[in-house]
Amino acid sequence: MTIDLYYINGSAPCRAVLLAAKALGIDLNLKYLDLMKGEHLTPEFIQYGKDDSLYPKDPKQRAVVDQRLYFDLGTLYARYAEYYYPVYFGSGTFEPAKLERIKEAFNFLNVFLENQEFAAGNNLTIADFA
Repeated sequence: MTIDLYYINGSAPCRAVLLAAKALGIDLNLKYLDLMKGEHLTPEFIQYGKDDSLYPKDPKQRAVVDQRLYFDLGTLYARYAEYYYPVYFGSGTFEPAKLERIKEAFNFLNVFLENQEFAAGNNLTIADFA
């Protein structure tokens, strides 16, 4: 069975889904999405997994994974978007102060990685794909 993935080029969240699917051995049917036409408002997405290794059932382990996902969304990805999107999608210019904020976010990530292999511990989780 092939799963449909509605995506846009240059999207970090879409890239995370592509990486997770590859790790799980899931074939994807890629369907480009035109956000400007509102094509993203109708499809439903279903998650698949053979076990809970990528998103643990244990509440404490899951909380760490969730925290790392929130870090990605609220800090790392947000700062990336703040720096690159004005240039990528418009006529903005790269601002050195915004680049420093990205570097600061990577320093936070380095702290998370101290004494462990992956973002949320010593096992690969969905937090690593983000």
